[in-house]
Amino acid sequence: MLKNLSAVKRVQVSLRNKLRNKSYKSSIKTLMKKTLISIKSKKSLNDQEVKSNLSKVYSQIDKAVKKGVIPKNQGSRKKSRLFKELKKNVVS
Repeated sequence: MLKNLSAVKRVQVSLRNKLRNKSYKSSIKTLMKKTLISIKSKKSLNDQEVKSNLSKVYSQIDKAVKKGVIPKNQGSRKKSRLFKELKKNVVS
């Protein structure tokens, strides 16, 4: 058991941050899967569903980067890969 109060507080803060980070990462993964499925289903390429999903994913990634949950380059890479997939399926 920790005796130092500052050590106890650091443990509490790290657990709180861990849960917050896990929530952000989980929501990003879920939204990315949803978006990729909607992109790959050829029937809905110009649909509002794809645009709204893409917008939600971009927003969530930007929030995670802003909060420091994921690094800036990782966020950019995720957005780039999504857009590349969209472009590939629109052209073909």
